[in-house]
Amino acid sequence: MPRELPVSAWRFDPSRWPDRDDCVAVGADTAPGTILGAYAAGAFPMPGDDFAPMLWWSPVRRGVLELADLQVSRSLRQARPRFEIRVDSAFARVITACADPARAGAWINQEIIDCYCDLHRLGWAHSVEAWTHDGELAGGLYGIAIGGLFAGESMFHHRRDASKVALCGLVDILVDEHADERLIDVQWQTPHLATLGVQEIDRGTYLERLTVLLDVPLPACWA
Repeated sequence: MPRELPVSAWRFDPSRWPDRDDCVAVGADTAPGTILGAYAAGAFPMPGDDFAPMLWWSPVRRGVLELADLQVSRSLRQARPRFEIRVDSAFARVITACADPARAGAWINQEIIDCYCDLHRLGWAHSVEAWTHDGELAGGLYGIAIGGLFAGESMFHHRRDASKVALCGLVDILVDEHADERLIDVQWQTPHLATLGVQEIDRGTYLERLTVLLDVPLPACWA
């Protein structure tokens, strides 16, 4: 169950930012309450250069996945039985794998790892993992769960289709009596994510949706 956090002194309001810039704030701190408050306002942290102030983002065009829109290809259906889905059993390993500097576009630094491991210990950040049946961590994803929102941060795979299977596992977790009220936020749409059903909505629509999402109960496994 998530622990209640102190209210941060920092406030985020992406609605006040011009609809041409994805970055909506610079600086602040990265205390758990600040990060959680940012998500609740529609923003999230992503560092720029090393030793520079933290950057906070709220994409003008937001990538989102409605649970009912998940596209499961024939090859993905065939891949699912090859893996076992586990939840929150290896959070630190998942975020560390996502942070691998050898990956193209790697952006997760040690500050982000430490912050989200803290949020995991406090019950707010979660991992969904795909394991082989002989006990290898093959892929996974992590993100923040607030009400009906799962804000996905990153995913990785060491075996083909393992991260996609983890995404299917996340959708399975979120499909309950409130499934129609839930949303997976992936920040930005990519061609790869589009094949899985991710669509774009504008910032204003996302922020309006967020006010409703925050009042939806958490899935049972994280409540």
